[in-house]
Amino acid sequence: MSTQAASNVNGLSVARVDQVGLDQALDRANSDVVLIVDDVPDNLSVLHDALDESGYTVLVATSGEAALQRALQALPDIVLLDAMMPGMDGFEVARQLKARTQTAHIPIIFMTGLTETEHLVAALEAGGVDYITQPIKPKEVMARMGVHLQGARRARQEARQAGQARNALDAFGYASMTVRLQGEGARGDGKLIWQTPLARELLLRYYGTSAPQTPAPVLDWLRSQVVQACRSGEPTRLSAELGPRRLTLRLHQRTGDGVDETADETGFGDWLIVMREVSDDAIMQAMSLSFKLTGREAEVLYWLVKGKTNRDIAEILGASPATVKKHLERVYVKLGVETRTAAAGMAMTRIRQLHPHFEG
Repeated sequence: MSTQAASNVNGLSVARVDQVGLDQALDRANSDVVLIVDDVPDNLSVLHDALDESGYTVLVATSGEAALQRALQALPDIVLLDAMMPGMDGFEVARQLKARTQTAHIPIIFMTGLTETEHLVAALEAGGVDYITQPIKPKEVMARMGVHLQGARRARQEARQAGQARNALDAFGYASMTVRLQGEGARGDGKLIWQTPLARELLLRYYGTSAPQTPAPVLDWLRSQVVQACRSGEPTRLSAELGPRRLTLRLHQRTGDGVDETADETGFGDWLIVMREVSDDAIMQAMSLSFKLTGREAEVLYWLVKGKTNRDIAEILGASPATVKKHLERVYVKLGVETRTAAAGMAMTRIRQLHPHFEG
């Protein structure tokens, strides 16, 4: 593959790759993707040929602006970055790559002819993980790359496994999210920093909020529980109801390091919360079949079992108290009882037979 062709990916021009999807053109399963950034053609040629022969997929950029664009397009596994370039230099390129969420994880190895300590420190402070002094020796470059690529692969694998585990939780109805506690008045305290798709849907449905906002009732509950959890106490669960559906949240564990030495006592840090929605629709259906009730009569009986008054039930169902009373009268006849207490008792007995874990 020639140096000129290095601006292509497996024969596809970058413009064409943008249209068809760069990931489809990059053989990530069998080859690490390397982005070389250098404004000197000879340097590009030497590195490109050596890496290409060693099985790497090689992309090149000859300016800082092109490097940022190519990195965002391709999300390479590692970047070899010339420190001194006209216009935007390598230090600024590194800072911008590290400032962007999509590229912050990519290891950057600086290539520099500057050997003064201040320049090497500047490279590391800009976000570099390593540096190589010029003239470039391809074998040394590949040896350094190998070390950092191992770490990058490990991080990607861990992230992939974590993502699979979270998706599996969603598939089984257990949603999860992470909330960061940093202390009263701290910027970003109580921010929802991560959630699964199911968690996003549940929080919006029950609380009408979306990330990064943590619902106020959830945050109040979390703050009241974390210290108890840190001291090996048993935290209580939080529940929210939406009609016959109920959302239960439980504190699972701290997932990151605390923000200071007192984290164990204060509860500062990132906390994983697991939530699950349970629906009593099946219970209503069971009551309907068991007592030969209509769907609306089963709903009225369900809320009666839950201890609601006729006025409460009317508000829940969007009906009038008089209509609820008429439904209840028909329920009494079908159950062969005369009072609310007797109807609720009979219904509860039948529900417990079919759903032992039901909470009235």
